Amino acid sequence: MKVLLDLQYLNVATTGIKTYMMELAQASLAYPHPNIEWIFSHDPEEQSADQTFKGPQTKIQRLNYHLDYFRWKEFQLPDMIKLHKPDVLVCPDFVSPAASLPCRRLTVIHDAFFWQMPENYPKWWRTYFLSLIRKGLKENTEIITTTEYSRKSLYQYLKKIYPMTVIHQAPKQMANDVDSAFLETHGLQNHQYFLHIGTFDKRKNLPLLVRAFSDFLKRTNSGLKLVLAGGAGQSAQMNDRPIVETLISELQLHDKVILPGYVSDVQVRTLYEGAFGYIFPSENEGFGIPIIEAMAIGIPVIHSDQAALMEVAGNSGLSFKTGDQQDLMEKLIILNQDKDLVNQMIRKGLEQSKKFSAQKFIEGFQNVILKK
Repeated sequence: MKVLLDLQYLNVATTGIKTYMMELAQASLAYPHPNIEWIFSHDPEEQSADQTFKGPQTKIQRLNYHLDYFRWKEFQLPDMIKLHKPDVLVCPDFVSPAASLPCRRLTVIHDAFFWQMPENYPKWWRTYFLSLIRKGLKENTEIITTTEYSRKSLYQYLKKIYPMTVIHQAPKQMANDVDSAFLETHGLQNHQYFLHIGTFDKRKNLPLLVRAFSDFLKRTNSGLKLVLAGGAGQSAQMNDRPIVETLISELQLHDKVILPGYVSDVQVRTLYEGAFGYIFPSENEGFGIPIIEAMAIGIPVIHSDQAALMEVAGNSGLSFKTGDQQDLMEKLIILNQDKDLVNQMIRKGLEQSKKFSAQKFIEGFQNVILKK
């Protein structure tokens, strides 16, 4: 059974989708199946390192990327299928070619954000991208998604019912090293800060976290800090970093809320290792990789009661009502004061994290690939 894995999107993919694609490629090599031959459209490391379309871009550069992406999906990828004659095509980036293909399609649709939150995307881009998604859902198509929450959400918006399988993804493999000077550079001490790692997209609710943290400090006079690591939101209308920066100034939190920006893999490991607790206040997620990453390192997690995060965390995290600043503040206080609860959450989190592994991830794909 030949399986072609489309890795072209790695040249621009960030955060969750990049992790998904890299871990899928690596797991297919680490846990081979005797009846499956994987073919990669690109070398994953080389494609991920390609800087052609990354970083600040002009409108012309963005247009060139969209043309490159369209050319790949509609012409070059179908030509590769003719060359290699795979039995199955796996597209892990929402979009499969609109052209008719002689093979099965497994299209990964990670979440329903494009339908659920239209206000977070430029209107023309959202219309164009949804059109690409729909045109690729044809013939012998099966959808892979990340959680039961995403599956139910997608069924609400897709006009046709497609076979859909939930495969829980694996978290990114952590760097082995730590940057011992990184914490000191930012005025941080081990186990003396709350942590969030991710972009400043609006759906992450980071302004809510800053306000709740400010209230927490007023109530407790704690010496804990808050670290918000990661880059800006994916577009101007999705980016909450300016709002967070304004809040930090208004609430006089310059020495309490740390914004280190984009961090390397080693720095991510360093931040996780030193954190007192991980906070995930998002209003909408398809999965929530940082929950598993934090639990696997032994960090207690506070998260919103958004359905996907509840599914991934099980009963191992401390949840608060999504969007409720008061409830989040109270959970921060509880975590800060109840050492027995912290130890219990660490134990449960370590067990929960074991449910999400590279081997289980690739076995989910193997089962779908071989079922026909």
